[in-house]
Amino acid sequence: MLDDATIRQLAAELHEAERTRVQVRQFSQRFPGIEFHDSYRIQREWKRLKLAEGRRAVGRKIGLTSRAMQQVANMTEPDYGVLFDDMVVADGSSIAPGRFIQPWVEVELAFILKRDLRGPDLTIAQVLEATDWVVPAMEIIDARIQRIDPETKAQRRIVDTIADNAANAGIVMGTQPVRPDAMDLRWVGALLYRNDLIEETGLAAGVLDHPANGIAWLAARLSPWGEHLAAGEIVLAGSFTRIVAASPGDRFRADYGPLGTLTVNFG
Repeated sequence: MLDDATIRQLAAELHEAERTRVQVRQFSQRFPGIEFHDSYRIQREWKRLKLAEGRRAVGRKIGLTSRAMQQVANMTEPDYGVLFDDMVVADGSSIAPGRFIQPWVEVELAFILKRDLRGPDLTIAQVLEATDWVVPAMEIIDARIQRIDPETKAQRRIVDTIADNAANAGIVMGTQPVRPDAMDLRWVGALLYRNDLIEETGLAAGVLDHPANGIAWLAARLSPWGEHLAAGEIVLAGSFTRIVAASPGDRFRADYGPLGTLTVNFG
């Protein structure tokens, strides 16, 4: 268990890394005894720093919910982070060069809540009943912590990713929301294009067999902290494709068929 001073130090390092676009060394290499609880404490301290600077929390994200993403990250369970107002990118926007360090793109569904959700032991039906809209989305992830340690060549661990706000950096939301009972969300599909080449395809069932299961999982994980999902929040349910790296000049397009298409350009 890390002490409070170390938690504050590591949160400040992440805050500075995001500002300067200079990554920090993996916490798991520097503190081999770091635990999940420590990582979420770091994440919450970083959230406190952001709020103190005037940023506003608008929701949550769930990561590593699909086997595809768990295999890419060499991890075996989901994680979660916080969405802030300045992470929301308008559909069709161009992102300024240098805004991110190592951006990647993935596709997922965003749930907009109309009622609070408190765990544990929520069912899919309860999650859907508390959801106002479901919106197709793209998430932009980034790495303030080095993915590969330059000395040991070790891949970062889930404790690093959790502390790094579950790697969240941005969210692009579509303009064709649907009611949660309008279709079987398990069968929502998407094609992810980079520069007009299909890089990934997937179905939302890849997220824990139903994307609403991710929301129920998150509510259960927040409960021991005395936290819950609040009405009006955006909750990203988790990607059902592998991540695709974004380079300057790339154009990404996520085609959700009847739910529309959304795009984002990297300058």
